[in-house]
Amino acid sequence: MVYRDDYFIRHSISVSVVILRAWITHRYSGGDLNVKWEENLLHAVAKNYTLLKTIPPFERPFKDHQVCFEWNMGYIWNLRANKIPQCPLENDVVTLLGFLFASSGENTGIVKKFPRFRNRELEATRRQRIDYPVFTVSLWLYLLHYCKANLCGILYFVDSNEMYGTPSVFLTEEGHLHIQMHLVKGEDLAVKTKFTIPLKEWFRLDMSFNGGQIVVTTSTGQDLKDYHNQTISFREDFHYNDTAGYFIIGGSRYVAGIEGFFGPLKYYRLHALHPAQIFNPLLEKQLAEHIKLYYERCAEVQEIVSVYTSTVQQGDRRQEACDLRNSYLDLKLRYGRPSMCRALLWEKELKAKHRSLFQALLEMGLVTVPRNQSESVLEIGGRMFEKAVKRLSTVDGLHQISSVVPFLMDASCCGYHKASYYLAVFYETGLNVPRDQLQGMLYSLVGGQGSERLSSMNLGYKHYQGIDHYALDWELSYAYYSNIATKTPLDQHTLQGDQAYVETIRLKDDEILKVQTKEDGDVFMWLKHEATRGNAAAQQRLAQMLFWGQQGVAKNPEAAIEWYAKGALETEDPALIYDYAIVLFKGQGVKKNRRLALELMKKAASKGLHQAVNGLGWYYHKFKKNYAKAAKYWLKAEEMGNPDASYNLGVLYLDGIFPGVPGRNQTLAGEYFHKAAQGGHIEGTLWCSLYYITGNLETFPRDPEKAVVWTKHVAEKNGYLGHVIRKGLNAYLEGSWHEALLYYVLAAETGIEVSQTNLAHICEERPDLAKSVFENGRPLLLWPPKPITRP
Repeated sequence: MVYRDDYFIRHSISVSVVILRAWITHRYSGGDLNVKWEENLLHAVAKNYTLLKTIPPFERPFKDHQVCFEWNMGYIWNLRANKIPQCPLENDVVTLLGFLFASSGENTGIVKKFPRFRNRELEATRRQRIDYPVFTVSLWLYLLHYCKANLCGILYFVDSNEMYGTPSVFLTEEGHLHIQMHLVKGEDLAVKTKFTIPLKEWFRLDMSFNGGQIVVTTSTGQDLKDYHNQTISFREDFHYNDTAGYFIIGGSRYVAGIEGFFGPLKYYRLHALHPAQIFNPLLEKQLAEHIKLYYERCAEVQEIVSVYTSTVQQGDRRQEACDLRNSYLDLKLRYGRPSMCRALLWEKELKAKHRSLFQALLEMGLVTVPRNQSESVLEIGGRMFEKAVKRLSTVDGLHQISSVVPFLMDASCCGYHKASYYLAVFYETGLNVPRDQLQGMLYSLVGGQGSERLSSMNLGYKHYQGIDHYALDWELSYAYYSNIATKTPLDQHTLQGDQAYVETIRLKDDEILKVQTKEDGDVFMWLKHEATRGNAAAQQRLAQMLFWGQQGVAKNPEAAIEWYAKGALETEDPALIYDYAIVLFKGQGVKKNRRLALELMKKAASKGLHQAVNGLGWYYHKFKKNYAKAAKYWLKAEEMGNPDASYNLGVLYLDGIFPGVPGRNQTLAGEYFHKAAQGGHIEGTLWCSLYYITGNLETFPRDPEKAVVWTKHVAEKNGYLGHVIRKGLNAYLEGSWHEALLYYVLAAETGIEVSQTNLAHICEERPDLAKSVFENGRPLLLWPPKPITRP
């Protein structure tokens, strides 16, 4: 406080006011040193004080330390001796979310991590409050349903030990808020609000934490005048360190998220504020209002469909139960047109409002509609969608878009969100409809909330690039991409659904186009001929094409398994033996036969196939729980270059069951996952992306952009995207230009490069078509992606 900073005195204390006090007390009446000085001062016989003059740090004299510097040290010090330090411009208000987020109610969400304050004063305040939390959270929500599980994630903190921290806010099955805090003594304490939060209405949730007191407020209405408020007081001390972990908005691998939409989310790290002091308006207000109106309209559509289908089904059941049958009635029931109901007494206004819906219902056969109400509504939506797509697939299909839009809207309302994605693409690109960015965003978000795969990828891509009026937000992009990426390996092993293998086929590559085939094509017929003659390579290629739906061949697992079996049992080819063993283990399209599968797996491994060596490790891990033997086979397979084995070894370390190694070792697990990811392993890639987004491992420094790139890579292998790309390619090969352009636009909007390139090729090859279907005569899209830099 006396001398100026120099080489020896660092960070000289800056003092603004100094008060020197003096007092005299009786020896036996107040001089006890254990008594506080304020009490001594109160009983003093005489007392006085004076203000000392303080000197600013840069006006203080230098102290003579009587030390000689080496010339280089003295020179370096003189360079910075007169530099006045400045506090970094920083405050404690953080915008966690600035754009609407569609939460599908699944195990994916937005991950946010905070560094320490750069400003020393703010950082000192934060450290002082680690055991006395003072902060505020304000967020907007639109809920479609209450939690369908025990708890659903809204906003919660996960610490460095992967445990819930302070705060953790969840939604319950009854619609209450479950607020959980981590105590200083290491335990957790939770409380549930007395009030429930509203459904299908935008509201702002404000939570103010001040030591042991929490004030929770939900506000609705145009001016936020309608509110519920509850004050919760605790006698325990909470532990709160928002830099020792990460926040999650929505779902994660620990808990599913809410079903609905998140609006703007603000976090005041060092202040406990009253709702009136919080500035957190509902941004994108027009879009938020459109979301509310969409669900209000859809409630009417679903009610109409439910009443109509139940009425028709009741009429059919009465006819079937009638004892007075005749031959004419039997023939009518068997061969006549499906039942229709034209006499339901809906109001004229409602009929006029939903004209396309009533038209579709009257033209639709409803005999085979499921009895369950929600399933029947979804089924009707699917039928309306298929009818619209059939019209779009005609010779001049793109010119039919405006006429099918009403049917797609009704299908979307019925929960069939492929229709939502079509609408989003039509409106955002202006594909033969007036370009409407607001409507495009609406249907993109609705599709994303419904977990429609292409919609989620579209949202992920737009937020990754920050284009088409979507905010540049890598954490938000990761939330959408990871939702589809985690489903991709599951989709690949699902035999049902419209899926195809995602192949990189460019329309300008004539050599690749020549080998595309179908079940009656020359390439396929030649392979089939060679496979019948016993050619092992032909049998394996034919089986792969049929199993995965590759090279233009429709997915046919049953036929693929026949070729796997034939090749395995006749040709002794190790790859075919291994493939057939996996099919028998998993029972994919064939009855499980573990004994034969193990025999075949050992046979393939004995021939030196590294996949089979890994498969033996999988067998001992899954069925025998013999981790020592599993690790032995996996270590051997990894030496042979098998990425699956690297991933499996990582799982052993992650679960803490690696033989001879006590406890979990996430660092070693991460190293094995990274090695597997480098070899193209999907699950290994997903683990690496998770480590990059959370930054909870030292070996994986937080890098949201890299996390997005890795999850995008996996999501773009999804079979449902592959099916759309394949339909575009088949249409192109058949000369169906309208259909080819339609499917390539749908695929290109997800951000996959090959489809964007192929769409550009079609537009160059048929500029007349592009001019006739895109608004203003050109695709209003940013292809190729614009370059971005780190913020």
